[in-house]
Amino acid sequence: MEKELLLEIGTEEVPAHVMPGTLRELKEKAERALKENRLAFASVRTLGTPRRLALLVSGLSDRQADENRESRGPSAKIAFDADGKPTKAAIGFARGQGIDPKDLVEKDGYVYAQVHETGKETTELLKDILPSLITGLSFPNTMRWGALDFKFIRPIRWIVALYGEDIIPFELAKVKSCRVSRGHRFLSKGDFTIVSASDYEAACEKAFIIVDPEKRKSLIVDGIHACAREHNGNAVITEDLLEEVLYLVEYPTALCGTFDKKYLKLPPEAVITPMRDHQRYFPVKDPAGKLLPLFITVRNGGSDYLDIVQHGNERVLRARLEDAQFFFDEDRKKPLEEHREKLKTVVFQQGLGTMYEKTERIAELAAHIATLLDANEKTLRHVKKAALLSKADLTTGMVQEFTELQGIMGRAYATLDGACPEVALAIDEHYKPRFAGDSQPSSLEGRIVSIADKIDTLVGTFSLGKIPTGSEDPFALRRQALGLVNTIIEGEYNLSLRDLVERALQLYHITDDAACEKMQSDVADFIRLRLKNVLESFRYDVVDAVLQDVDDIYSVKLRAEALADFLKTEKATEGLQALTRVHNLAAKADNAEVDATRFVNDAEKALFDAYNDVADLVSAHIGVRDYASAIHSLMTITAPINKFFDDVMVMDKDETIRTNRLGLLKAIDALSLCIADFGKIVTA
Repeated sequence: MEKELLLEIGTEEVPAHVMPGTLRELKEKAERALKENRLAFASVRTLGTPRRLALLVSGLSDRQADENRESRGPSAKIAFDADGKPTKAAIGFARGQGIDPKDLVEKDGYVYAQVHETGKETTELLKDILPSLITGLSFPNTMRWGALDFKFIRPIRWIVALYGEDIIPFELAKVKSCRVSRGHRFLSKGDFTIVSASDYEAACEKAFIIVDPEKRKSLIVDGIHACAREHNGNAVITEDLLEEVLYLVEYPTALCGTFDKKYLKLPPEAVITPMRDHQRYFPVKDPAGKLLPLFITVRNGGSDYLDIVQHGNERVLRARLEDAQFFFDEDRKKPLEEHREKLKTVVFQQGLGTMYEKTERIAELAAHIATLLDANEKTLRHVKKAALLSKADLTTGMVQEFTELQGIMGRAYATLDGACPEVALAIDEHYKPRFAGDSQPSSLEGRIVSIADKIDTLVGTFSLGKIPTGSEDPFALRRQALGLVNTIIEGEYNLSLRDLVERALQLYHITDDAACEKMQSDVADFIRLRLKNVLESFRYDVVDAVLQDVDDIYSVKLRAEALADFLKTEKATEGLQALTRVHNLAAKADNAEVDATRFVNDAEKALFDAYNDVADLVSAHIGVRDYASAIHSLMTITAPINKFFDDVMVMDKDETIRTNRLGLLKAIDALSLCIADFGKIVTA
């Protein structure tokens, strides 16, 4: 007989950002545990609010499936003596399998234990499974309470464990499982009883708990939009804020509040940030996209006394906006250029100077990048100006109070100072991407300053030996490196990573040859790992083949695309085999020097001629990043390579002849490696 299973873990309020991952983990662990215990089920769901994590399993079998298993033991010669009696080896094996030695079966020269295990009652198994699910959950931070050694994200206050209508009895952290849950803190009458697992959601709703996150989310979104429509506006709903609010409430009710229109004179971000990031309010815009003096918040409760709740929220926001107005007015007493001077008192990193010095380096590096990209004089001026002002807003009161506005306020203040749009936008965009999923810089100036800033940070931090290891990355270098890679790829820029690092090293006055070479290697390896993430949609062997050289970051992606397309052609297998043979023998060569007068075989002469015919052509294609044509041209020497290996003994006894032949293969291999390491491609 099939029944529904309910496990509810009641806690004090769990941080909203932890909930989605915890619910996913609970679902995965539950499915795995049920399968490992041979318990059939129809589906597994996880539900949750700030105060509860719930697991619902439908169609859970009331008994574990029987199992027939066969285990091989020692050979028959060892298992039985001359008289056919079981030896100690057979007896020990049988004991380990839980059967009598006489029940051992002999076949194929070995003894086997054939065991039939009758499935246990589900209720008995759940007594161990459910506690292990709770203790097996992982969290970024845990806590202990009382005198307990038990750790959890928040103190556990109750546990509901029902299989159908039956309680699954167990105790954890001095809390006994039962059928009694707790309702909404303010709207319900307190505890409520759950008769059956199948009644769970309905029982929760009667206690003013919308336990299904999807249903609660729908109510929140509908309520927000309804409030906005009442004022002829459109609510600005971001997924991150919506998810946070979702796990802050158990019974959502949206309400709309207002604020003084005078605050609309502030830059929009200066209003939206205190509203959204600090108070978790949703801003409202008119149909034209202009900010309205309204906000929408979601209450954890019903519709009673909404006017009082609205007034309280308006008062809190008014204080925040008044602070923003004060800081804005104070900041505007001097231009952004003068704020930059205060950067001389702000340390970038211990041992790397001040933020003022960092902007000087960024300006130099950005100008170098602009020159490499053949930017015109106007763009060069914009880049230098934006780089020098890029960190100036860090000393403003607005950014010091609302750190999320760094770059954004720099753009706003620069605009108010009369800076051109390109400079103002670059000040903002150079921080991008600010977080996972954020967009890349969109303007040429923004991309250049962003690349310069990130290269300076990587080289500077690496010079202190602070290369991220494991999960530790206090300076967000992985995000910055990934942003660097994506910015170069999106811009389709022809930039040498080695050149950028070398220029950054010069600006840091690092001149030791060994230190510089180590830095080049460390940065290249770090970027290589980020590129591997960017190329995750390609075959793993294609990625490995093109990552041997990451100096031209954009070309890595182009080479991966060209190689992936080539592998779909009929000529791929034969060409790869030929180049792999070349590569393997080329490793024995000291150099790629070839003397045509030392050829003694027509096949090696033909291969040398074919190589000369194609080398310049391949190089020309590579020069314009036409890697598809480069691969096509390279593969024209497949036949001469095969003929060479058929007719020529590469490792000739004559050292001069042998060295010359290896040099030829080395030259061909070096040419192919400009595209990819074809030897890493896996062929059928």
